[in-house]
Amino acid sequence: MNTAALSAGQPDPGTDDRPVGGFVLRMLLGAQLRRFREAAGVMPERAGYEIRASRSKISRMETGRVKLKARDIIDLLTLYGVTDEQERSRFLSLAGQASQPDWWSKYSDVLPGWFENYLGLESASATIRGFELQQVPALFQTEDYVRAVTRLGHEAASAAEIERRVGLRLSRQELLTRADPPRIWSVMDEAVLRRPVGGPAVMRAQLRRLIEVATMPQITLQVFPFARSGHVGVSGSFAILRFTEPDLPDVVYIEQVTSALYLEQRSEVEHYLKVMDQLSTEALTPDETTRFIERIASET
Repeated sequence: MNTAALSAGQPDPGTDDRPVGGFVLRMLLGAQLRRFREAAGVMPERAGYEIRASRSKISRMETGRVKLKARDIIDLLTLYGVTDEQERSRFLSLAGQASQPDWWSKYSDVLPGWFENYLGLESASATIRGFELQQVPALFQTEDYVRAVTRLGHEAASAAEIERRVGLRLSRQELLTRADPPRIWSVMDEAVLRRPVGGPAVMRAQLRRLIEVATMPQITLQVFPFARSGHVGVSGSFAILRFTEPDLPDVVYIEQVTSALYLEQRSEVEHYLKVMDQLSTEALTPDETTRFIERIASET
């Protein structure tokens, strides 16, 4: 998929004409709005004033974080000097498609807004590299492990709410078996494997699941064992997402208790890429990791 093809209303042969999700389409259209603005020499403050909004809204529009309203698009395209009626019509049509709900919208009752953005990025990613300090990566968790983790984080939630949250996380895992799954490279601290979330039986099943996941061709698993010295990931878990589309910059995602950080500045992304490279170099190799997990599973 590429922005030029989208703006021309043509399929991109590089993606087998696979459908573009609403979140991804908003990101692509937002990037195109940014290019229009920059080509016209318009500052974000001026653009915000034109649509009776702030500079921050222009930033959210250009990064796909808000839905694109037809009135705002018309005003901005006019301000940017985009006067060709066919081009304006195509852009508005695509913006309408981008407003269609994504699969996770059915979980809106248990889905915080700050995490909805991550689901969009995850679904669009070509590569996900991540480090986990406390829990098994969400995409690899068994249902019982998911349920145990969810109960820990939502002790006051009803049984129905817990199951809704479990359903949301398990639905994310369909990413692994779709026709074009992302390449996933995950490094885990040994603590992830040693902490018996849900009890011994749940943890044994979870460890077996990790061994299965490690055989999938698009997935690389590594463990950083206690026996090795301290590592550069001590500050916490994170994920780095990369996309096929050249208009979408790499994003570092850092989840907190009630919010999340999305880092897109190149200097910040480069820092986390270096941390990830160092962790990958110092951790057990994938083959060593599989044997290591098998040994822990036999002890659990």
